[in-house]
Amino acid sequence: MKTTTILAPTIALLLALPAVAQAKDPTAKEVVTRAWNTSKLPGSEMISTLTILNKKGDKRVRKTASVSKLYDDGKTEKRLIRFLSPADVKGTGLLSYDYEDKDDDIWFFLPSLRKTRRIVSSEKSKAFMGSEFTYADITPGSVDDFTYKLLGAEKADGVDCWIIEATPRDKAIAKENGYSKRKAWFGKADYVVRKAETMDLKGKKLRELVATGVKKIEGAADKYRPTRLESKNMQNGRSSVMDIKKLKLRAEIPDKYFTTRYLERF
Repeated sequence: MKTTTILAPTIALLLALPAVAQAKDPTAKEVVTRAWNTSKLPGSEMISTLTILNKKGDKRVRKTASVSKLYDDGKTEKRLIRFLSPADVKGTGLLSYDYEDKDDDIWFFLPSLRKTRRIVSSEKSKAFMGSEFTYADITPGSVDDFTYKLLGAEKADGVDCWIIEATPRDKAIAKENGYSKRKAWFGKADYVVRKAETMDLKGKKLRELVATGVKKIEGAADKYRPTRLESKNMQNGRSSVMDIKKLKLRAEIPDKYFTTRYLERF
């Protein structure tokens, strides 16, 4: 089954979902579909930091660089994420091919083992690099894997939002993503998700995600992204924060970046 995520590509990437406002309120699925279709960038590069905190407040900080590029008239998005520091994770990388109509391909490289491992569907709900973000969060997925319900409207971070509930179509999709329901607050003006909540497979609250510092991407019409994403695990007390330090369009990105051979080049 194909996974889905509320984060925009990176991790990205995964929460900035802009769209053109409509005179008439769209349906729940129209919000999600329009957001997904307009979130993609033809080519981009990003520098960010990932801070992982345990319930005692102890933290680990990791710096990452990533690039992404669209292929097949936008139907496929390829992304490479590389850890730059600290020394114990330097060179670790993730390569993903996000397809519109079939399961994603994801490869994970550990320099200490000099080995690339393919991530299978059953692993996509697992933590990414020990954080409270999952592999499913890293790769956006199919809108059709879920059913949607418009729950109402309210402000989130001072922004008027639609509240939309997403439910996996079957148990296999729920298991792959690691949750039974997701509720997200989409900004009415820009369709950026300001916050989201997920329930585990038993219906208990699992995670809360908050997106802040929304900014327009320079050089991209009607494209917005948050500069800070925080994911809190309500069951184990841990949290993770992704701070985007740099995000820009990049017209020319070499195709060789999106190969397992380049992933292992460290």
